[in-house]
Amino acid sequence: MELELRHLKTIRAIAEAGSLTRAATVLGLAQPALSAQLRRIERALGGALFERGRHGVRTTALGELVLERTRIVLPAVSELQREAARFARSRGERERLRLGGTHGPLLGALVDRLADAAPGTAVTTCASWSERELAEMLKQGRLDFALSGTCGLAPPPDSPHLVWEEIAVDPVFVMLADGHRLARGREIELAALADEQWACVPGDGCFADCFTAACARAGFTPRRMYETDTASCVHLVQVGRAVGLCRATFPPTPGLVIRPLAGTPLMWRHLLGWHPAGQRPGTAATVLAQAREAHAGAAARSDSYAYWLAERRSTPADGLAPVTAPAAGSIPPGQGVG
Repeated sequence: MELELRHLKTIRAIAEAGSLTRAATVLGLAQPALSAQLRRIERALGGALFERGRHGVRTTALGELVLERTRIVLPAVSELQREAARFARSRGERERLRLGGTHGPLLGALVDRLADAAPGTAVTTCASWSERELAEMLKQGRLDFALSGTCGLAPPPDSPHLVWEEIAVDPVFVMLADGHRLARGREIELAALADEQWACVPGDGCFADCFTAACARAGFTPRRMYETDTASCVHLVQVGRAVGLCRATFPPTPGLVIRPLAGTPLMWRHLLGWHPAGQRPGTAATVLAQAREAHAGAAARSDSYAYWLAERRSTPADGLAPVTAPAAGSIPPGQGVG
């Protein structure tokens, strides 16, 4: 039997699990099948790799040698696959773009704009709640570009290995049922919402911690946070079950009003990411420009955002740089960052 990569992965799984039973569960195999496979691997390598005991398995000297090589070989092969995929895409004759994104209107708007700007390009999409997952897909060559974001000035995921360019910086607003007691106000003090329950889409950045800290500064602890998909958040707000947190570009929705929070306690930075080895500079510049145009269009459709921008231009009292209103062209990077 010739040794294969899957055999090395099996050896690693057994060593990490510490027992054949647990390793079989991880690998999705029956324990007898895993035991038989291990015996074949050991015959191919010339000796026992593990000593069996009452409390599991431990590696022999030969097993330690094989594991040491495995820790080098498996990551090297994975990186080879990623590099080959990026090279093949960069040299491929058929133009295609694989876009990833988190929740929000920008992904659909970017696809729409690219259909006009690059009609010969085949565009596919992938959505994820996880910014880290999108970054990993960029590293692995499974995505060409990812629309993601960070709370405030938090660094984007895996920034040492990926390129991240800023699309725009938005305030975080609240959405209320149109019959809510505060719905007629132009902006809302966070403290006035101390007795509310909250709804928000999930994520794996620091936004939840930043929101809790903002509430603490306002003198209260949030009663409850429903983390769910956008449609469910909207429903919970419409029926008066919760107050929602949203980006300022959230589209107009029947039964809802979108309002700024006084003092702008939370900001969201929209980012476009890609792997530097996988994209031509011209392609990246085109996608970034279209992403900024897509954001400008979303911002222009929000009356509450227009009000907020007008107020900030006249009275930037919170120490943040004044924000220029979205125009038909691109939105300059760095706007609104304190």
